[in-house]
Amino acid sequence: METDLAPRVGKQFDNLEEAWGFWNEYASRVGFSARKNGLTKSKKDKKTIIAYRYKCSKEGERRPDKRYTSATNHRPETRTNCKAGMIVNLVQGKYEITSFIEEHNHPLHLQETVHMMRSQRKISDAQANESDLARDAGLQQKTTFDLMSKQAGGRANLSFTRVDMKNYLKIKQKRSMENGEVGWLLNYIEEQIIENPSFYHSYQLDVENQITNIFWADARMLVDYAYFGDVISLDTTYCTNRNHRPLAIFSGLNHYRGIIIFGATLLYDETTESFKWLFETFLKANKQKRPATMFTDQDQAMARALHEVVPEVKHALCTWHIEQNGIKHLGNKMKGGSHFLRDFNKCMFAIEDKSQFEETWASLISSFNLEDNLWMKSIYEIKEKWAWCYMKYYITLGIRSTQISESVNADIKSVTNPSHNIDEFFKSLSGLLQIRGIMR
Repeated sequence: METDLAPRVGKQFDNLEEAWGFWNEYASRVGFSARKNGLTKSKKDKKTIIAYRYKCSKEGERRPDKRYTSATNHRPETRTNCKAGMIVNLVQGKYEITSFIEEHNHPLHLQETVHMMRSQRKISDAQANESDLARDAGLQQKTTFDLMSKQAGGRANLSFTRVDMKNYLKIKQKRSMENGEVGWLLNYIEEQIIENPSFYHSYQLDVENQITNIFWADARMLVDYAYFGDVISLDTTYCTNRNHRPLAIFSGLNHYRGIIIFGATLLYDETTESFKWLFETFLKANKQKRPATMFTDQDQAMARALHEVVPEVKHALCTWHIEQNGIKHLGNKMKGGSHFLRDFNKCMFAIEDKSQFEETWASLISSFNLEDNLWMKSIYEIKEKWAWCYMKYYITLGIRSTQISESVNADIKSVTNPSHNIDEFFKSLSGLLQIRGIMR
């Protein structure tokens, strides 16, 4: 070992960071994992560090495991009571090596594997930035790590493990949420307004200053609604995070029948009050312009709120949701080559005459003995919202479902991860909405 590169009594450092970097670099060349073992503070001011101890990671012995007699799988031993180490003391403003033990009592790592030791693993600034961008884009940690591994020519060439990347992202996320959800949201909104002064937002807080409902729309969404907001769809089929808060997306079609988004909202719950706040906020954002028709699912709370806020708007039901509910309630009628679903869809899509609809519906009920079925009775009572013979008088622009684009729904569901916190959710979704806006 070269004299300048090996610890020697009397060598001095300007600060403790320099001393640790020297010890860790020495550990890398020799083949062991370095560890900070402890410090001693001045008895006078109790702040100044007058001594610091750096050791081998195998220093000391493991405490006896109280479960030893009952445990079947014991963790491998990692401590060998190795005495190798270095001690620095504060001498006239500099930290000087006053003790150094070189010998180890265990095998040392080869240079081919030393980079995977704990003290040597490190995420570089470039790698950290790449991880942040991948997370903001909605990529999973495993996908990001695999991609970075391929770029480096294999996992062995990375200077960190997947666990290191997970810990880095977790710590950064925790720091970003130090001021709570409200503080993070206010900072996020402020950043959006700086980039886009026309960015519209509105949110509610409860008595504990926790976020309940949030609505936002950028300038592109507001302009699109002004031109193409005659028929809109409200889809609330996404659950965004560990609290299962619903994400609702307002969408529609432009003059090329391309999918466009008019706004998004993160709701606390799906009550009538929440939906009333949402519809009132949506109208306020768009200068009180009402759509001619709005498609939703069969949520009764949403229907009541829509009727109270905008009773003049035609309320249509998503045919996809109706079909799925039909399968849920009457799946037993669709087995063994049954034509129930075909005949039900005929009532929903193909019949233009009201009297013919009534005849076909009566025949469907009779053929499958559904006279007492509560779901069929309930769906018949609101036939004006889904049957084509009634819907043909609505302005629909060809829309019949809230899920007007499978690609949009797939993209949104890819970023609404149940494990996401609010910062991860907003960054992922905002990035997606921006991409969708650029691509259309």
